[in-house]
Amino acid sequence: MNRIQNLIARLPEDVDGALITSTVNRYYLTGMRSTAGHLLVTREGAYAIFDFRYIEAARKTVKGCEVILQDKLEEQLGELVKKHGIRRLALEITYQTVGEMNRFREMLPEVEILTDDRVDSAIQELRKIKDSSELEAIRKAQSITDKSFSEILEFIKVGMTERQIAAELEYRMKKNGADGLAFATICVAGPNSSMPHGVPGDRPVQAGDFLTMDFGAAFAGYCSDMTRTVAIGHVTEEMEKVYNLVLQAQLASIAKIAPGVPCVAVDAAARDMIYGAGYEGCFGHGTGHSLGIEIHEEPRFSAISKADCEAGIVMSVEPGIYLSGRFGCRIEDIVVITENGCEDLTHSPKELIIL
Repeated sequence: MNRIQNLIARLPEDVDGALITSTVNRYYLTGMRSTAGHLLVTREGAYAIFDFRYIEAARKTVKGCEVILQDKLEEQLGELVKKHGIRRLALEITYQTVGEMNRFREMLPEVEILTDDRVDSAIQELRKIKDSSELEAIRKAQSITDKSFSEILEFIKVGMTERQIAAELEYRMKKNGADGLAFATICVAGPNSSMPHGVPGDRPVQAGDFLTMDFGAAFAGYCSDMTRTVAIGHVTEEMEKVYNLVLQAQLASIAKIAPGVPCVAVDAAARDMIYGAGYEGCFGHGTGHSLGIEIHEEPRFSAISKADCEAGIVMSVEPGIYLSGRFGCRIEDIVVITENGCEDLTHSPKELIIL
């Protein structure tokens, strides 16, 4: 059963079809990467409508549905809706704007456009568990990320700016085979490293700095994600203590991961250790998140998560400690949950590196 058929099987009884327009879900369901297109899923089958820019590639790539050249979209959708007797049509509320929703209501005045989250949730459930081809892409993306990290260590020198290091890291990922970046690279040093999502700037790296790099390659439409904090020249006793605490917290969380374990418990394994060591309030984000086609997917390792670990989900594990205006430290791997625990897909060293 292909992914479109899986979605058809999950359509709620009172929903006649779904209109998929988001880049990520369109790619997941059809295998076609494009910035535009419409996928109409009905109970009898599906139609992928692409304009001239993508039609040739779509005819070669898309499986499991009829590929149509977009001409007059309003008329084409109207004919298909009429052909399949669609009275209630679901949209992707997670990705749809109000303007787009109104546009489809004007296009299809005889159809009730649904704005509940049931079809959205069905697609998210399908995307949550990665199949072998998805895991292969993520493994490759992470291997590119690992290789680029090993190379950037030889490049970093005192006096280079955060922006220069980030640019070189991005270049290395693309040189090593990445299709692009999984997300905007974070590269922050010294007092800037206390900002978990700080933006690389023109501050030169100095001896005594912690340098935190959060980065990831994209490959075949899938993301990797990794963070390493390295020291420049030397560290203080407190910096070394913080680093080792973050590392032990990360290892404790990874050891906790297994099918059926509540995600909140994985978060607590790291959070309790960090807070118990006197750093309460210095770890203000979740311990991890799922990733795949998007860099942030569900579920998440957080203090408010209601989900459990399931085999086949890929998760980040990324505790940190951030001392405002002084320094910060984060260590992040990605893991795939297995039947008995998890497999760490990140192979870069985690012991404190002093350059």
